[in-house]
Amino acid sequence: MVAPRFFPLVVKHLSRRPVRALLTAGGVAIAMFLFVSVQSLQEGVARATGAAASDTTLVVYRENRFCPAASRLPESYRSRIAKVPGVASVVPLRIVVNNCRAALDVVTFRGLPVDALEGPSGMASSWRLAAGSIDRWTARSDAALVGSMLARRRGFKVGDSFDASGITVTVAGIIESDQPQDRNVAYVHLDFLQQASAKGGGLGVVTQFTVRVSDPSRLEEVAAAIDREFERDQDPTATRPEKAFVAQAGADIVEIVRFTRWVGWGCLVAVLALVSNAVVLGVQDRVREHAVLQTLGYRSSLIGRLILGEGLVLAMLGGVVGAIGAAAVIRWTNLSISQEGLSIIVDPSWTAAATGFVLAGAAGVVAGLVPAWQASRREITSCLRAV
Repeated sequence: MVAPRFFPLVVKHLSRRPVRALLTAGGVAIAMFLFVSVQSLQEGVARATGAAASDTTLVVYRENRFCPAASRLPESYRSRIAKVPGVASVVPLRIVVNNCRAALDVVTFRGLPVDALEGPSGMASSWRLAAGSIDRWTARSDAALVGSMLARRRGFKVGDSFDASGITVTVAGIIESDQPQDRNVAYVHLDFLQQASAKGGGLGVVTQFTVRVSDPSRLEEVAAAIDREFERDQDPTATRPEKAFVAQAGADIVEIVRFTRWVGWGCLVAVLALVSNAVVLGVQDRVREHAVLQTLGYRSSLIGRLILGEGLVLAMLGGVVGAIGAAAVIRWTNLSISQEGLSIIVDPSWTAAATGFVLAGAAGVVAGLVPAWQASRREITSCLRAV
């Protein structure tokens, strides 16, 4: 490639056609913005739905039900599930959402008993309080612990009251969590939500049970045992690992995200075409200049490397702007896609940004190969005769 001391010459060549250079870099930036956004979305889906050997969480749902409003299970199932061999803890949850369909701005209420937060294995053990406290939540029946992403998106602060799905609550705390499903919900008291919700029964009725098993290797075994326990009851269950449950509930979203991979590759092709076009036009404009450079002692191979450098600079400039811009926008918008009360969180991925940056640079070099090879093989006399 080009030695660093020749980069000022590369930049000087590009600056002679500033409009063309800026338009090309802008096109590359847009393509890289889309590429990094798509990659971040795919990583979010992988985190939410990809099974791992260390997974210990099961979701017990009403059989043949998919939307939270349709899944109704007796709260009394909790004691029976706790007796199943391999079960470490059971948390009954009542879930109320303002929109069961796929949407970007959904408020999900999760009602849970106070004792589900207590102890070293309680749900609160995996949370970090960014503001407020658990004691404030315990003291008020209408209090809510709001996930950090939901709080940022809606602008909630401790002490604020808000209404969704006809339920009014007061923010008692804002929680941070490594679990995607905890960051985009509002946790409230179970009995309060059972009474406040207009649909889905009242006291004694829950939407699902979240079960933690003592041994990750027994996840499927425990799930089958729970379903056998209730297969002859009036409300049979369907138990699945949490990530498999998310994947099934958000099947449409997962399929759409898979399709966006083609968009990502299309962005790279666009980078290649944009940079190639700019480099070819630049080489055609400077045919005689290349002859003068050869006369001054510049070797043909160096001229070829200078042309490669032009493609690299254009691609890297656009790649940096597009990749950083995508990461910043994703961070600022707190993007998440929710369906049926479950969320797929899209976090800014610096891995995707770095990958896009590297691929943009590689595309820039590839785009300059043909014009660089052609320019390096021209004879001085033919270049001087060129119009």
